[in-house]
Amino acid sequence: MRIPFFKKKVKKQRYAVAFYNLENLFDPERNTATLDSDYTPTGLKKWTPERYRRKLSKLAKTIVHIGEDGHQYPPVLVGVAEAENSGVLKDLLSTAPLDGLDYGFVHFESPDERGIDTGLLYRHKFFKVLHSEPLALVVNNPEGIRDMTRDILYVKGVLNNELVHVFVNHWPSRRDGDVETEHKRIAAAQQIVEKIEDIELVEPDPNIIVMGDFNDDPLSKSIQLLMSGARLFNPMQILHIPLSSGTSTYNSTWNLFDQILISNSFFSFEKGTHSFDTAAIFDNPFLKEKEGKYKGTPYRTFVGNRYMGGYSDHFPVYAMFSLNS
Repeated sequence: MRIPFFKKKVKKQRYAVAFYNLENLFDPERNTATLDSDYTPTGLKKWTPERYRRKLSKLAKTIVHIGEDGHQYPPVLVGVAEAENSGVLKDLLSTAPLDGLDYGFVHFESPDERGIDTGLLYRHKFFKVLHSEPLALVVNNPEGIRDMTRDILYVKGVLNNELVHVFVNHWPSRRDGDVETEHKRIAAAQQIVEKIEDIELVEPDPNIIVMGDFNDDPLSKSIQLLMSGARLFNPMQILHIPLSSGTSTYNSTWNLFDQILISNSFFSFEKGTHSFDTAAIFDNPFLKEKEGKYKGTPYRTFVGNRYMGGYSDHFPVYAMFSLNS
């Protein structure tokens, strides 16, 4: 299926790379290996097949429109978080209007006790996967017990004939306190830095894209370590205005946990390479609460156990790249 706005002409060929926290994209079936009982028809969320299909439709609609004003195509790469399994990603890509766009995906089951994972959606026409693997994040809780959190997804591939390395993240949450859990996110940053150092041993100036829900803002220690340790540029940093802008809210304060960081190699203008153009939060009006005390914030699927019927509790983010010719 082709969407009308994809036909409009732009001055240069640009491609969108996006990240989207899907807010608990669970199927309605019970999985006894994970803590998903709330997301079943008889669970606390009363998560029926109808509600599931409605959410898939809303997410699919969002993804095809991300960054639509600046490019001809839907995003060529979309990192996602909070997907229960490969099945929900298959269902998402089989939902209109994504169903006619030939997307594939990369996903691995992680040890997360809730059963939510990261994944990478990609358009076969523009991206070819060469290698993928989950990078296990081994961190402990204060009791010395391992925190069974999400893996970091690493994908090596070719984007329009240029080699790129993509990391998709959903770092440990702040549920037990931001200071108390900070060491976990710092450990995640350090693990990516070490992986990039390994890549640089065989590839002098690699193209790196690190995206995700980091559960930290651009100025947090973990993100600053990631930037300095791997020599990455964070175009999202200037977008963080706590009083008025972000991708999610907590206690009426905006956070910019969803970010896309890139290597300096994307500031090259050599023929056949991609150059970074711009980055933005995709916060179109249809993704926002229309009224009440939450007006202007993400239109969520749930607030607690109350069904709202929205999209996600996060706005997507995206970065635009031009293909130099």
